[in-house]
Amino acid sequence: MNTSVEISYYPLKDEFIPPIKDFINRIKNYKNLKVITNGMSTQVFGKYFDVMNALTEEIHKSFELPHSVFILKIVNADLNIT
Repeated sequence: MNTSVEISYYPLKDEFIPPIKDFINRIKNYKNLKVITNGMSTQVFGKYFDVMNALTEEIHKSFELPHSVFILKIVNADLNIT
């Protein structure tokens, strides 16, 4: 099953851009995922378990920063239109 996830990440600290860029760069290292970013969110596309395992790992790393918020929209379809 393919899945599409839209992610918004909000590190609750003054210097919020470096943790966001770090998260995006880490998720882009997964060769079996398609990652698209824009000014509002990051979209991740791939096989369900590949996507969810990668997100579990990388969100956990981001949660090492205190007070991080993630908002996810998960669809059980490949909505990648590129």
